[in-house]
Amino acid sequence: MLEQLVSLDQSINLVVGAGFSGAVIANLIANELNEQVVVIDKKSHIAGNSYDFKDENGITIHKYGSHIFHTNYDDVWQFLNNYGSFNTYMHRVLAVIDGIKASIPFNINTLYDVFPNSLAIRLEEKLLKNFEYNSKIPIMEFQKTADDDLKFLADFIYNKVFLNYTKKQWGGAAPEMLDGSVSARVPVLISKDTRYFQDKYQGIPVNGYTKLVENILNHKNIKLLTDVKFLKDDLRLPFKRIFYTGAIDELFNYEYGILPFRSVSFKYETYDLESYQNNTVVNYPNNYDFTRIHEYKHYLREKSSKTVIAKEFSTDFKPGVNEPYYPVVNDESKRLYECYKKLSLEYKNLYILGRLGDFKYYDMDKAIRRAFEVFDMIKKGI
Repeated sequence: MLEQLVSLDQSINLVVGAGFSGAVIANLIANELNEQVVVIDKKSHIAGNSYDFKDENGITIHKYGSHIFHTNYDDVWQFLNNYGSFNTYMHRVLAVIDGIKASIPFNINTLYDVFPNSLAIRLEEKLLKNFEYNSKIPIMEFQKTADDDLKFLADFIYNKVFLNYTKKQWGGAAPEMLDGSVSARVPVLISKDTRYFQDKYQGIPVNGYTKLVENILNHKNIKLLTDVKFLKDDLRLPFKRIFYTGAIDELFNYEYGILPFRSVSFKYETYDLESYQNNTVVNYPNNYDFTRIHEYKHYLREKSSKTVIAKEFSTDFKPGVNEPYYPVVNDESKRLYECYKKLSLEYKNLYILGRLGDFKYYDMDKAIRRAFEVFDMIKKGI
């Protein structure tokens, strides 16, 4: 199929992957350069892991786990709003700590959720004395405090919030064994802000992520093909440019070994209830085998006499068995990635991007920003 396309016109660009990275780069090439683009995806649907759909109850289900859009990038926000509207949803997460549903990231309000009032007051005073208000302190840094009360608090947060959740999510690895960028994603927040993200722009597409990506790809210069797998041998096809957003080790047939990812699976349950947990996400750091429970109807405030939840289980990624989600970044995996990156540079018309291609823990906005950067390189002739 790809051979037939390129034999007709060798000025065609190929984009592998119809998630945000692929959709945005395809849009920019088609729209700003007025060039032809073919977008393929091995899945039967577009939007990658942000894919969503309405179920029989009228509830929008995020098939691959909750996706909350948030960004401080004005250009990313403006770009997306050309193709869809967002609601004003601001994500708040609860965690079950000693049987109490408490606000996380751990913040000043959480002190009063889990501690006696007198202790919470003392700890709040110590926090405000030792740290700047509204600052974010990674847990590994917070543990270095010398004050006895704050040391107690740091140990409490580490053991009750981070340790067991991290072990479940990352296959037994304790926080100190992971790349610092992982533990820094959920810091201790010296604030009463209970939002999970503090970004300027936040929300959920009112018509869903799938429709948003569909709109981005809806261009006369873009041809979309699903259920099409891209192979290493396809790199020889004379496309003008190839933008690859899939797993870079898979592209090269795992020649140097498999890059480590964590995957997740979901157990869906439907209840005859208005709400199961009165919150979109509740984490279970110390109880059960699952890491968290998602309740989807809260994202778009959808009305239904039923509710759908998904219990999320973390597991090792196995090629051909499940989906790669989170890159396991360490010195060994960085070296392995660089081997594949060097191999990719042998193909002058090949551009690698996306979470799987770049082996980076991108949020959606950063994946889009990366597509912007690649497009700027092309415009500058780099």
